[in-house]
Amino acid sequence: MNTDSISIELVHCPIDLASLQTKIADPDVGAHGWFFGVTRRRTTTNDPEPKITQSLSYQAHEPMAEKQLLQIAADAIQRFGLTKLVIVHRLGDVPVGQASVVVGCSSPHRPATFEALPWVMDILKRDVPIWKCERYVDETSAWVHPQVSQESDKTP
Repeated sequence: MNTDSISIELVHCPIDLASLQTKIADPDVGAHGWFFGVTRRRTTTNDPEPKITQSLSYQAHEPMAEKQLLQIAADAIQRFGLTKLVIVHRLGDVPVGQASVVVGCSSPHRPATFEALPWVMDILKRDVPIWKCERYVDETSAWVHPQVSQESDKTP
């Protein structure tokens, strides 16, 4: 697996969004695409009223998570013909408005980039050993299991 075109990071601090642009830069491609997963304030639950989120907290089995992220990135590059791909996932507490996960990729043309981003996120949420706990302003919390789209069930 050639990892020269892949950048994977698990970080315990705010994600430096500005520094990521260079990780997918390539003068021979015309499409750069980004997904930023950001902590939102209101969370819909089974309760009649949405919960107000204080922060999200992420834990991971880091060696396994890094290995899975690398494999997902390699699969995405092959499946979609991407030139470069970066995945950064934050661990620990992530306040409202800050990014928990950032995925960026580049490709010669936009369709590959547009198709790759949701696929990467769905597989990441389904397969990578990273767990999310939502902490609410009413001092309750809940571990959340992700819902992924049917499209992610298709193998690369």
